[in-house]
Amino acid sequence: MTSLYTKFIATIIFPLQEYLKKHSSVRRRGELEQSQWLPLSSLQQQQAEKLQRFIRSACQHVPYYRNTLQQLGLTAADIQSVADLAKLPFLTKDIIRQQFDQLKADNAGPLKRFNTGGSSGQPLIFLLGNERVSHDVAAKWRATRWWGVDIGDKEIVAWGSPIELGAQDRVRIFRDVLFRSQLIAAFDLSEQKQLAFLQRIRDNKPKMLFGYPSVYHLLAQTAQKQGIAMNDLGIKVVFVTSERLYPYQRELIENVFGAPVANGYGGRDAGFIAHQCPAGGMHLSFEDIVVEIVDPASGAVLPAGQAGEIVVTHLATSEFPFIRYRTGDIATLSPQPCSCGRSLPLLESIEGRSTDFVVAADGTMMHGLALIYILRDIKGVAAFKIVQESLLHTRVQLVWPDGALPPAVQQQIQQGFQARLGPQVQITFEQLDEIAPEKSGKYRYVISKVTA
Repeated sequence: MTSLYTKFIATIIFPLQEYLKKHSSVRRRGELEQSQWLPLSSLQQQQAEKLQRFIRSACQHVPYYRNTLQQLGLTAADIQSVADLAKLPFLTKDIIRQQFDQLKADNAGPLKRFNTGGSSGQPLIFLLGNERVSHDVAAKWRATRWWGVDIGDKEIVAWGSPIELGAQDRVRIFRDVLFRSQLIAAFDLSEQKQLAFLQRIRDNKPKMLFGYPSVYHLLAQTAQKQGIAMNDLGIKVVFVTSERLYPYQRELIENVFGAPVANGYGGRDAGFIAHQCPAGGMHLSFEDIVVEIVDPASGAVLPAGQAGEIVVTHLATSEFPFIRYRTGDIATLSPQPCSCGRSLPLLESIEGRSTDFVVAADGTMMHGLALIYILRDIKGVAAFKIVQESLLHTRVQLVWPDGALPPAVQQQIQQGFQARLGPQVQITFEQLDEIAPEKSGKYRYVISKVTA
């Protein structure tokens, strides 16, 4: 049952904040909560109409797209449906860097500079306006409410972004206290800090947790190791995002915290793309985001059921358009509806970045999970990171607390890796006291420089 305090925050204080920020997120969330139950055909029609308006606006007001369509001999009238998007070129991080000023609409309102965390290289700088922010807030808010929690319920956030962590001024601190949201830095998680983190969760008894799956998996491991009960606090859901969620992580987090894990997928650049509902479906934010799955090599659009790269067109980015933006992530669209009754289409699987895949010496591509499970099955490995430097060299970073890494363990890992990558592949080892997260605060277990 929703408390009176939560109702007060969700219906009065948060809407007031959004109004003062000139965000339309409250109205938009109301629209989304109605549209999610429409027949799929109605949603598709609405999406097509919105796409047409969006492309017209881009052609009229955005120099880069006006010039691009002219060079291709196209007009806005040539883009009438999602299928017609294939007539347009992809948008990449390099293009955004090179054409930054040309991508800004000449009728844009106030825009703010944002950047990605840069966990896989150079951070991307781009611009967002109130329209885009409002729609992303509304989509996230809708998905949060699927789980019986709302803005104003107690929340603990484990995050690593310097943007959020640098925003702890008096206004932000007051807002977090008012909204009952606590932010904890996810950069440095020594065992002592993990224990303090777990105690903070126990003391606060939040309704929801939010953050990186790697962080909550690490906390779950520590709680289990120390015999700390975390399943008696009334936590209703653990929202995870920003990294690939592995099945073994979900299982342990749910067991230790006594709450379901709700996976979310998106990014600062691409937007709030999909979120899991209690029935298990990863629903697309279909009303605002067009998702294409394309062959990473040829760029051809693939049908539902085939894995490929996620390409996003965000229909609420008219002031700095993201049209056919290549995310670098690999996923599959599901042809099936969700049992929850919402008509929002589903992502069947999200396999992670293309650089989360490794390539065997014979050219066979496989998910890094094939190597991850080899290390996970070895007792004594506290943490690890796999870096495929080339087709013939893979480097393994390991934390082995009990002295030097035994030769027998090295041999076991080498044999397992070579069985998958090829007997001629060199496996080298680097024993560390700890494995630091990326600059963004995220953890990446596999990085392949072959597929980068």
